[in-house]
Amino acid sequence: MKSKLYLPTAILLNAIMAFGQGADTAGSRSFAARCAGCHGADARGTDRGPGLAGSRRLRARSIPQLRALIQKGVPASGMPPFDLAAGELDALAALVHSLNAPAADEPLPGDARAGAQFFLGKGQCTSCHMVQGRGASAGPDLSDVGARLTAEEIRGSLLQPGTRATAGYELVTVQLSDGHSLRGFVRSRSNFDLHLQDLQGNLHALAKDQVERIEADGGSPMPPLHASPEELNNLIAYLARLTGIKPGTPAMTQTRQAGDIDFSRIVESRPGDWLTYDGDLSGNRYSLLTQINRSNVRGLAPKWIFSVPLWAQFLPDTSYYQENMKYFGLEVTPLVADGIMYLTGPQSVYALDALTGRPIWQYSRPRTPGIVSDASLGTNRGVAILGDRIFRVTDNAHLIALNRTTGSLVWEVAMPDEPQRYGSTVAPLIVNDMVVAGVSGGDWGIRGFLAAYKAATGERAWRFWTVPRNGEPGSDTWQGKDPEFGGGSNWLTGTYDPETRTLYWPTATPYPNTDDRDRPGDNLFTECVLALDPDTGKLKWHYQFTPHDVHVWDATEPPVLVNARYHGENRKLLVQGNRNGFFYVLDRTNGKVLLAKKFVEQVTWASGIGADGRPQLLPPGDLVCPEDATNWGATAYSPVTRLFYLMALEKCTVRLLPGNWNKEHPVEKPGKKYLRALDIETGRVVWEVPQIGPTDGKKWAGVLATAGGTLFYGDPNGDFVAVDERDGKDLWHFPTNEIIKSSPMTYSVNGKQFVAIAAGPSIVAFGLP
Repeated sequence: MKSKLYLPTAILLNAIMAFGQGADTAGSRSFAARCAGCHGADARGTDRGPGLAGSRRLRARSIPQLRALIQKGVPASGMPPFDLAAGELDALAALVHSLNAPAADEPLPGDARAGAQFFLGKGQCTSCHMVQGRGASAGPDLSDVGARLTAEEIRGSLLQPGTRATAGYELVTVQLSDGHSLRGFVRSRSNFDLHLQDLQGNLHALAKDQVERIEADGGSPMPPLHASPEELNNLIAYLARLTGIKPGTPAMTQTRQAGDIDFSRIVESRPGDWLTYDGDLSGNRYSLLTQINRSNVRGLAPKWIFSVPLWAQFLPDTSYYQENMKYFGLEVTPLVADGIMYLTGPQSVYALDALTGRPIWQYSRPRTPGIVSDASLGTNRGVAILGDRIFRVTDNAHLIALNRTTGSLVWEVAMPDEPQRYGSTVAPLIVNDMVVAGVSGGDWGIRGFLAAYKAATGERAWRFWTVPRNGEPGSDTWQGKDPEFGGGSNWLTGTYDPETRTLYWPTATPYPNTDDRDRPGDNLFTECVLALDPDTGKLKWHYQFTPHDVHVWDATEPPVLVNARYHGENRKLLVQGNRNGFFYVLDRTNGKVLLAKKFVEQVTWASGIGADGRPQLLPPGDLVCPEDATNWGATAYSPVTRLFYLMALEKCTVRLLPGNWNKEHPVEKPGKKYLRALDIETGRVVWEVPQIGPTDGKKWAGVLATAGGTLFYGDPNGDFVAVDERDGKDLWHFPTNEIIKSSPMTYSVNGKQFVAIAAGPSIVAFGLP
C-alpha cells in the first residue's frame, strides 16, 4: 500500500493561499473548521472521508458544480449537506477547485525563468527527466506536467517523491538467475518475458528463465528536493508552465548520450540493423545477412505476430473511403536498432522487442478531421531514427519527433505554411543531422514540396518546391494558368549518396492529373527524380521521366543507387523501373540517361527514349499501355547476379478518344503481374515468375534480396514467398491470407536472423528453428 502525504496545516494553508484562484483565508478557514475533520487537514483524506486534493474525479467539475455538491451533500456516502451563506459556499468551492485544477491554470508565485535555470542547472533535474527534448529518460517526461498535475501535487512530488509514482514508473528490483540484479521500471511483462528500463534509461529484454524474482520497491529513485522556499516556488512556477509540445516550438538542444544512433552508423549500418526505410541509404534492399539462405530457407516459420488496430469503422461512410478500405493494410517497413523494432500504424508508433514482438511503448494521436487521400485512411510507411529520437509524419503533414526510449513527444512541426489539401504518408529519411520528408495530396490539388528539418530542434533547414512560381526555374514549363495547386507530391522515401553528397527524391503526378487543358508544357518538377544538395536543398540536376503526364504515372518508384562496372566502366548509377513502362539507368553524377528500355510488353505512348533523354511520343490511341507498369513497392539489385528485381504489371486501359464513341474499340484484357529480374546493362528480362491472383486495387508488394541468395516478396494472394535470386525458382512460401502491400525487411537479434513483413494489419516475423 502506498503511504499518504500529510502536510502540516500551516503548509496547506500557505499552499491554498498561494495556489487558489479566488480562494482566500476565508475559504481555508472554513475548510479547516468544517471539512478537515473528515477529509484531513491536508485535504488528502482520512478513514472518515476521501481526499479532496489531486482528485481526478473532482478535477472534471466546475466551481458551480462543486458549490452544488457542497450545498446538497452526498447522503449515500455519508456526507451531509452544508447550507451555508453564499459567500462561504463560493469560497469553499473555489478552494476545492484550486486543489484540483492543473497547475497551468493557477496564478502562482515564483519566477519561472529562475525555476528553469534551477531545473537545468543546480537542481540537476535533467539527469533523470526530459523536458521538450532535453534531459534523460530515466524518469517521466515532464513536458506536460503543468497540464497533468495540480500545483500541490507537483509540490508533494518534489518534497516527498515516493508517495506518488507516475504510472509506468513504479520502482522494482529484478533478481536475475545469474546472481545479478537490475533496478528500474517494468515496460511490459508476460508469463514468458519482461522488459525493464533501468535507472540509466537503458532497456533490458529478459526471458523467463533469466528472472529469479521481481520485488516491488514501493519507493522512488528520486530523492526529496533540497531547495530554499524561493527556489521551490520558482521551480513549481516553471513546471506549471509545461503544458505539452506545441507545433512549431523548437525543442531544446540535447546533449549526446551513450547509445545514441549517429549518422555514421546509418551510413555504415551493421548487418543486423535496419536503420532506414530501405535498410540502406542507397535504397537498395539487398541485405548482407546470410544465416537464412537458399539451402535452409525451407525451414522458415513464423516466430511472432504483432497486430495493429485498423480503425476503418471510424472513417466517413463515403464511396471513396469504403472503396479504398477494401484494400487497406499496413504499408510500413519497420526499423530495427539494438534489438528494438519501431513501426507505425494509423496515427500511432510502436516500439517492440524485435526478438518476441512484445510491445514496449506506444504513441498515438487522434485522426485529423477533413484530411483526404491515403493519409486520411491512416496510411503511413514508417519512421526514421537518429540520436535518441524516432521521427514520423502525421496525416495532416506534421513531422514529429519521439523519444526512442519512452515514446514521449519531443517536438512537432507543421510542414505546410498554408492550408491546402496536404497530407503525408512518407517514411522520413535522415541525412547528416536533418530529417527529410515530403507530402502527399497531389491528386487533390496541392503545391508539392520536399523539406529538411534539424533533428535536434525541429527547425526547418530548407524547402524545395516541386511546382515553381512564376519567374522561378521551371516555371516556363507551365504555360497555362498559374499552377497554384500543381501537384508534384513526393510520398515515397528518397535515397542519399554520401560520396557525392547528393540527395535523390522522386516526385509524382501534376494536378489535375488527367485534365491537362490548363497546364500545357512539361510541368516541372512533376514526374521527376531530383538531385539536391542536402545542405541547402538546391537543385543539382533533375530528370523528368514523363513530361506533361496525363496517365497518372507517378515517378514515386525507388531511385536505387548502384556502384557497378557498367559497359566496361566503373560507374555511379541510379536505376529505376518507372510506372510509365521503361527501365532507366542514369549516371547519378549528372542525370544522363545511359539506358531506357521497356520492361513490359506493350508501351503505346512512346516508341522509346531518345538520346536527349526525352520520350519519343506516339500518336494517342484508344488503348493506353501500360496502365501501371509497376508501383511504389521496394526493388532490389544483387551485386552477385547483377540483376535488378521488381514487380511488374502487364495491363492496358481503354480510354476512348473524342469522336471514337461509336467506332469499334479495343477490348480491355485482364492484367497479370510478374516478378521480373532485369539485366541492368541491357534491360533484358532474364527471368520472370508469373503471379496468379488479383491485380485490382492496391495490392502491390515490394522485394528483398539477401546475400544468402534468396529473394523475398509478397504475392497477390497473400503468400509470403522466397525464390532463388539466380533463376526465380520457388524455395519457400507461407500463406498469410492477408493483403500484402508492403516490402519485406530483415534483421538479426542475439545472432538470430529474422525476415519480417506487414501482412494486413499485422507484422509477421519469420525465423529458422
